Amino acid sequence: MISMQARLDRLMELASRSVARRSSRRSFLGTFAMAITGVAALPLLPVRRGAVAEAADLPAKDAPAAPQAGHAKAPATIVTDQQSCDYWKYCAIDGFLCACCGGTSTTCPPGTEPSPITWIGTCQNPADGRDYLVSYNDCCGRTTCGACTCVRNEGEKPMYRMSLNNDVNWCMANDNPNYHCSVSVILGVAEK
Repeated sequence: MISMQARLDRLMELASRSVARRSSRRSFLGTFAMAITGVAALPLLPVRRGAVAEAADLPAKDAPAAPQAGHAKAPATIVTDQQSCDYWKYCAIDGFLCACCGGTSTTCPPGTEPSPITWIGTCQNPADGRDYLVSYNDCCGRTTCGACTCVRNEGEKPMYRMSLNNDVNWCMANDNPNYHCSVSVILGVAEK
């Protein structure tokens, strides 16, 4: 009597021989390589993930705005002090405030120059309730200021959207790439 193991071995042998008669190793390797290449190329397909991320960033119309992580709840009074991290146009800044380092919120201190490339944020002015496009420039050419650290990442996007990410040393385009401080310049009213 033939054991179950022997029958299973015989069945597998017949199946293997049948496949071998109908195909070649070269054919199998070609098909396998195409499948692997297709699977590897799948993440490269154009997908607009930004719309999903933007929709997730928008609060519900009736829901109260949640405080941002790592940032205190918005004060009841409007902050107008340019040396305060709570100043409304600093909503997407990450660095040292030039207003504390010998400059202003819009101009670099003497001995530094603005980076030619920037990151962009959209901040709401609580005085008029309008959204404004704000350009953030790093001031370069001197060692780090070290005063008035302000890290607010509201609306920051992942590194594949570099113009909306504040974690880059934007002084890399300057002759002297030393970072000193950051300024915020209002570009205009954001259209909805």
